[in-house]
Amino acid sequence: MIEVAAALKAGEVEDLTASDLLASIRAERDAENAAAARQLALAARWADLHPPESIHSAASFAVPGCEHEEPIAGEGTPLVAEFCVAELGTVLGISTTAAKKLIGHALELRHRLPRLWAQVHAGAVPAWRARTVAETTIHTNPALTREAAGFVDAQVAAVAGRIGAAQLDRLVAETITRYDLAVADPTADPDDGYLHVDPRHVTVHDQDVHFAGTMRIEAEVDLADALDLDRAVAHDAATQKALGSTESLDARRAKALGNLARTQTALDLADPGTDSEDLPPAREVVIHAHFDATLSGDTTIFGPTGRMENGQRLVLLEQIQAWCGDTRTRVTIKPVIDLHTQLTGQTRKIPATIREQIILRDRTCVFPNCGRPARGCDIDHLVPWDEHVEAEGRPQPGPTTTSNLAALCRFHHRLKTHSPWRYAMVAPGVFEWTAPHGYRYRRDHTGTTELDPPDPPGVPRPLRR
Repeated sequence: MIEVAAALKAGEVEDLTASDLLASIRAERDAENAAAARQLALAARWADLHPPESIHSAASFAVPGCEHEEPIAGEGTPLVAEFCVAELGTVLGISTTAAKKLIGHALELRHRLPRLWAQVHAGAVPAWRARTVAETTIHTNPALTREAAGFVDAQVAAVAGRIGAAQLDRLVAETITRYDLAVADPTADPDDGYLHVDPRHVTVHDQDVHFAGTMRIEAEVDLADALDLDRAVAHDAATQKALGSTESLDARRAKALGNLARTQTALDLADPGTDSEDLPPAREVVIHAHFDATLSGDTTIFGPTGRMENGQRLVLLEQIQAWCGDTRTRVTIKPVIDLHTQLTGQTRKIPATIREQIILRDRTCVFPNCGRPARGCDIDHLVPWDEHVEAEGRPQPGPTTTSNLAALCRFHHRLKTHSPWRYAMVAPGVFEWTAPHGYRYRRDHTGTTELDPPDPPGVPRPLRR
């Protein structure tokens, strides 16, 4: 095995036999699993070093569309200071949300799924499989008690490394259901068991925009509503085909759902003589799309492709033309904003034009590896605005001007304000961040780059020539 590894380091892969290749691939897989297990242990230890000052400063997940937040790990696990998560994420080159998941999974496994935790560190279960179990036990609704998680651990740990991922998912779900049925009769009291859970929801995955201009929708509705919706979609799809549509059934069903959403029946409810101009627009969707344009004489020529802010995806000009040309669509065209012009406001409050300029320049939150769209972010003064300068006759150190503003999501805005994280704009739209432990990162519209890491204690940095 050592000889195979040495051959790989020397770049002599082509000379390996089939048997050596299989042995090498297996060795690399084992090393990868061991490293992932070690990473979980280190993430848990990082959490141990950063307890929160109070429950209000503990890390948690915001739930879209809900007023509550979910913890990063289940009942019985220690709380973690929210701001420590970001530094771990940047060192690993992942988002703060992904770092929360890593720490949460590590704590869930160590404290609530100890058998599975032991199997991971014994090399019997890959870390990624154990993390899928932890993800389920953390976010099950209703939340699993520590005893319930222990029941899942006892049933799953012994076989998690010997079955497929889909079978493991089913086993975890079945185990949770069996525990619920064993400790309470859900038919006797609606407040116990699965009858207490309302699974209904409609989720539009607006951050997952396909380059073809489509978006995924997920829903759980009442049985009668689902059947009614299916009949309405099927009827509309059949009508489209009868009117000459040559699109596939799936495409016609998707279009039928859009027709329902645009309230096309409003025309049928109106009086026969009602002018459709008097009706409210059926489609009133805000799409922020950006295209390059050139002038040819008096004619503006747009490029064939552009960028959608929503999802940061490619969009075709002909797609925008088709969407805007549909029945009763309201179209709003905003004036062009020069991103190279320095704009300045006179107060701390940021004028709409400057806000729009910063949104267009930064595109997303400018914290390392954060991808939250800038349109939903706060606009931060890099150097804070000082309310007392006028009374004291001093110049304003933190003016409301383009070069002193940046888009930060609410979490990273709070992190910048209440933690040792610091950043500066070194060029328009280019930011350099310094973490509490000295790691430095450059963030621009192309992504995040780690700059020179700090020197390890007692290790001198080699001289550069």
